[in-house]
Amino acid sequence: MGGSHSREDLDLSGSDDDDASSRASDASSDFSTPPPASARLGVATPASVVDDIDHHLRNLHLKYAEPISPNPSPTPNPGASASASASASAVNAVKLFLHIGGSTAAARWVTSDRLAAVSFVRSGEGASDPDDDDGPTGPWCLVVGSKIRAKVGPELQLKTFPVQRRVDFVVDGVWALKFLHPDGYGDFNAKYNSCLFENSYGVEATDEGRAKVFGKDFAAWARPECGDESIWEDASDAFSPGPKGSPMPARSPMLRPLMEDFREFEEPVEQGDGNIQSLALGALDNSFLVGDSGIHVVKNFEHGIHGKGVSVKISGGGTHFTTPKKALLMRAETNMLLMSPATDGKPHAKGVHQLDIETGKVVSQWKFGKDGTDINMRDITNDSKGAQMDASESTFLGLDDNRLCRWDMRDRHGIVQNLASSMESPVLEWTQGHQFSRGTNFQCFASTGDGSIVVGSLDGKIRLYSKSSMRMAKTAFPGLGSPITHVDVTYDGKWILGTTDTYLILICTIFIDKDGKEKTGFGGRMGNRIAAPRLLKLSPLHSHLAGDNSKFREGRFSWVTDNGKQERHLVTTVGRYSVVWNFLQVKNSHHECYQNQEGLKSCYCYKVIPKDESIVASRFMHEKYDVSDCPEAPLVVATPMKVTSFSVSSQR
Repeated sequence: MGGSHSREDLDLSGSDDDDASSRASDASSDFSTPPPASARLGVATPASVVDDIDHHLRNLHLKYAEPISPNPSPTPNPGASASASASASAVNAVKLFLHIGGSTAAARWVTSDRLAAVSFVRSGEGASDPDDDDGPTGPWCLVVGSKIRAKVGPELQLKTFPVQRRVDFVVDGVWALKFLHPDGYGDFNAKYNSCLFENSYGVEATDEGRAKVFGKDFAAWARPECGDESIWEDASDAFSPGPKGSPMPARSPMLRPLMEDFREFEEPVEQGDGNIQSLALGALDNSFLVGDSGIHVVKNFEHGIHGKGVSVKISGGGTHFTTPKKALLMRAETNMLLMSPATDGKPHAKGVHQLDIETGKVVSQWKFGKDGTDINMRDITNDSKGAQMDASESTFLGLDDNRLCRWDMRDRHGIVQNLASSMESPVLEWTQGHQFSRGTNFQCFASTGDGSIVVGSLDGKIRLYSKSSMRMAKTAFPGLGSPITHVDVTYDGKWILGTTDTYLILICTIFIDKDGKEKTGFGGRMGNRIAAPRLLKLSPLHSHLAGDNSKFREGRFSWVTDNGKQERHLVTTVGRYSVVWNFLQVKNSHHECYQNQEGLKSCYCYKVIPKDESIVASRFMHEKYDVSDCPEAPLVVATPMKVTSFSVSSQR
């Protein structure tokens, strides 16, 4: 199993052993522009000759690339002097490295270009009409010599190493830039962050632009260095106490067993069940693997899940049944709601199938409807974190692009509908909710222990709704430029974990109101008392090794359903990797990952669990399976053909 720190942290200078003379030349130079050929041959070049050549070149009216300002502008600066251009090329001089060998023992960095210039240009620059005064207006791109040209965005997975004056990133491989000039690293960072901001939001990275995007209440998100870090400073967890006021070590006592002492139990899927499509973890006796042709029942144990040799072949319902994209346990986990997308290729569904697990029969095919009109839903979830264990549960939450609602499987008089003898599909009762006019673009949602709701959107916004009202969000966190594809929340509602394609975002909802009382953003408006979030990312190397087009999927907290208990870990799936972070470590503001970082702080200390094929789901079992000699309940990782349980031992 892979570790959190890979061979990416090796000293890049080691890749130049094949050419010591070039390395010596680099070390002795002032890291400015390369000397002219005559100087390399030892021939003195009179200053008058250089002046004549320079004067002749200027008379040719050749076009030179101009450096961008710290705040990118779509038009070049025609007044820039020749000396400013020369200085920029010296500051932007880099040595380019390429990582080869993947995760093998032979992995290493090799020099790809000993001297290259790094710059930022608009997409289409160089091919635009020279008479077009407006210039290119496409997104900003990172250009390194003649080998790299890529749009500036989170897909680059750029990671900085301030001490080494180095940045790593992914563009059809893993690359590293080593800045030769002492000021090159800082200059690059400022320009990169400005280009990233403009590409993400469509406005320049000025004070006015940041205010337009984030508003006054989220000033800490725009400039984290000026924000209130007290929320993160005070982050504590009873399960791993330490000396008061002392920073947490690089690996906490609770993190070490998870990182080093996994016990693995693997079980193949029975041939007749087809590929695993989704995982429905139970908190009681059983969990369920939803496959192409049925549901495989597995038994929950303290060390993970194991097959019972029982498969539920889905039957009944009166219509053709397709593999569901979502399985929701209900009524003390004796029933399951199965939601399949419509046949037009969109993620929406017209209804749900209700499966009686004991008989294996679909007892009803419910339709979504409001005011006599059929409607679609994008997603469904339980009323609260522990609702699936409630035997009397008859309601659940629904989400569509512009709808948030609660559905009831009873009729308006409170009587459970007669499902088995019904000739027509019964219609779910819309009991609470709101249909927004347009523009919300909801994508995903989750509920807290008390039934409050968090919703993620296509524009990256995350909205918090109280359990009593779905009409207006109590708090709306701004987006960071990437759509939210999945969202989770702690049982107490104090922490939110949003998933994007390239990172996780951890948000604290706690604030102190005007009366000095602690509240969450679900129960009141946070105003300007909002701390900057943390980002959880993979290193460029792990991002690349996870597989082609691998995206972060379904970031989750470990599973807690009791008041007063705190979730301990975070897990997500990225291609062939299951990735685990220690929650306490991520919250700790003194953590080593956050030192010398600028902007929103990112945590790169995680555990990678690699598999041979793409992972379907990664989830921690319910807290009841967290036995006394283990720091966490087992982690379940499902691939299309296997399910693996990782039990954490207490060995040191």
